[in-house]
Amino acid sequence: MKVTRELISAEKIQDKIQELADLINKDYQNDEVIILGILKGSFITVSDLAKNLKVDVTFEFMSISSYEGSESTGQVKIEKDLDIDITGKNILVVEDIFDTGLTLSSLLEVLKSRNPKSVQILCTFIKEDKQQIPVDIKYKGFNIGPEFVVGYGLDYNGKYRELPYLGVLS
Repeated sequence: MKVTRELISAEKIQDKIQELADLINKDYQNDEVIILGILKGSFITVSDLAKNLKVDVTFEFMSISSYEGSESTGQVKIEKDLDIDITGKNILVVEDIFDTGLTLSSLLEVLKSRNPKSVQILCTFIKEDKQQIPVDIKYKGFNIGPEFVVGYGLDYNGKYRELPYLGVLS
């Protein structure tokens, strides 16, 4: 398996990150927000977003999974939980890719049970044709097709995350 073509350039991704940061800066200009990166795929988006934020912000990370082997369980398993209490806080979940919605919808239930002030979602890449459970994504990056993609945080067996662009793997 190798990257056979570039789907979204590094320049387009950076332009979109700036656009999303501008929206976040506007929406949270008078409030603080916790950026909650979902590991491992969101770490590059979180890093690039952080460079463009001008609001009162802190950063947290969670690691979650909904798979055992190659099958989805439909339930989120928290592998690394938050280090803080989010009661009464604004949370902005940053996820690398949205496909079926199973993992993200389960994560939202977990987070909302902890009584935050608000929970919003930023997704860098969205595969809308695979949606099984609708999830409200306030900050949308790019809509993409069904191809298997890597780069900009997305991997195949731990490889290709470092690519500054989104590429198709085949």
